[in-house]
Amino acid sequence: MSSDLKQALDSLRIDREAAEPPSGRRRWIAVAAAAVVVLAALGLWLSRPRPVPVRTAVVEEATAIGGGAPAVLNASGYVTARRQATVSSKITGKVEEVFVEEGMRVEAGQVLARLDASQARLSLGLFEARRSAVDKALAETEARLREAGLRERRSRDLAGQGIAAPADLDAVAAEVEALEARLAAQREDLVAADRAVALERQNLEDTVIRAPFAGVAISKNAQPGEMISPISAGGGFTRTGISTIVDMSSLEIEVDVNEAYIQRVSNGQRVVATLDAYPEVPFPSRVITTIPTADRQKATVTVRIGFDQLDSRILPDMGVKVSFLAEPEAGDGGASRRVVRAPRAAVRGDRGQEFVLVVAEDGRIERRAVRLAAGGSDPAEVVAGLSAGERVVVEGPAELAAGQAVVERESD
Repeated sequence: MSSDLKQALDSLRIDREAAEPPSGRRRWIAVAAAAVVVLAALGLWLSRPRPVPVRTAVVEEATAIGGGAPAVLNASGYVTARRQATVSSKITGKVEEVFVEEGMRVEAGQVLARLDASQARLSLGLFEARRSAVDKALAETEARLREAGLRERRSRDLAGQGIAAPADLDAVAAEVEALEARLAAQREDLVAADRAVALERQNLEDTVIRAPFAGVAISKNAQPGEMISPISAGGGFTRTGISTIVDMSSLEIEVDVNEAYIQRVSNGQRVVATLDAYPEVPFPSRVITTIPTADRQKATVTVRIGFDQLDSRILPDMGVKVSFLAEPEAGDGGASRRVVRAPRAAVRGDRGQEFVLVVAEDGRIERRAVRLAAGGSDPAEVVAGLSAGERVVVEGPAELAAGQAVVERESD
């Protein structure tokens, strides 16, 4: 075999060592493949539906006041006090002392403040001195009248004996009449002086401001050194009141009812009141009276409602919602019943087609149709569709749908 043929055959031989990649290259290929797999898994994980944050509340079971009687009408109003007064002075003066603070309990006749009484004391002293002078002048006139009466009797005896002249008797008689007239005038002056002294004493007493009735002070309107007057005077520098007193035992509810539904309200009707500050606490109440006039602009009639029992949590001017109850059926007896209540914010849909979004155990949304009791109370009374302890969505995106995963936050 020639050398040229041998070289040609050697050129056709496959070098297997050169065909195989080096070990470092194989490692890079494996790393790249693993990275592709990880990125694909990460993309799938990031593209999955994320749980939506929502605010939830727990459905609660409570005792309904009024037994099985449904609400025939709902309204809103405010707590008012039948006895409330801004205590002021009867005279204009400078405040010297103030003894009342906000929230203080006061009794009838208790001193709330004192005004500067220096001028009233001086005036009283002046009129007492004038009264004393009138009294002394009256005593002098009485003494002179007694003396003139004695002289008149002696002159009359002497004139009867022919010793005294008739003119002397006439002069003494005229003096007696003059003294009697003067005495009558001075007695009237003494009465006038007594009344003047009494008036000045009253003016001095008016510098002391007292509580007209027992109650609680809800405001303090003046400080020592300020001027106070029963009428507005002196621009904005004169106060017209010391403090506002409220008789807490006179608290009641006033609501405006649309005149189209006033026929559903009657005196003595049972009412359940709920304060906006304590929506979970019902206060049983009754209608006191319907004020017999309507507001032509608002087309409403004012209804007064009294609490069956007052509570320290009830304060003047608090907002309140009331439900007027139907008359109990025979045999009901007004017994209480257990009801399920959910926040009104959790109820969605139109009237008659209400539903709520319930958070299931796996954290997903479940749409649940519910049936509500009559009325617009908050929380709403759920007749069917919910059980106590379930969690409902009260705040979340409008596009929430059944089966969607959510993250819960407790409602405030």
